[in-house]
Amino acid sequence: MPSTVSFTLNGEPVSAEVSSRTLLVDMIREQLGRTGTHVGCDTSQCGACVIHVDGVSVKSCTMLALQADGADVVTIEGVARNGELHPMQAAFREHHGLQCGFCTPGMIMSALDLLQTNPDPSEGEVREWLEGNLCRCTGYQNIVKAVLSAAATMRG
Repeated sequence: MPSTVSFTLNGEPVSAEVSSRTLLVDMIREQLGRTGTHVGCDTSQCGACVIHVDGVSVKSCTMLALQADGADVVTIEGVARNGELHPMQAAFREHHGLQCGFCTPGMIMSALDLLQTNPDPSEGEVREWLEGNLCRCTGYQNIVKAVLSAAATMRG
């Protein structure tokens, strides 16, 4: 039996009917048409599906849509403001922190969560934080550089 789920997505109220087994990532991509959040593994191993729910990064491929009812959800589409890239997005571009780009939305969302709690992380802390996000292309060095650069920019 379908249930209606309503929440705020990137600052806008949304709602959709879902089954009790619908994953949040599927609702976001298939029913709400926001395809920036990627599905890489369906087992919460790769981190491509990371979004923020009530300000905390979560792997949306293992969260039920019903669990987001009433929440504030932010995806990669909600990070840029007024046509301007977020400093984290700009740093990924500037430091070549992406190649194919598949993991990039999840990496950015995870890194933003890190900087909420630790605005001045060390290289080791960035690497440890991003352990749950897999990249098959870059070797991580430029991703770490991008996160550290964005952290410095965001601190002012």
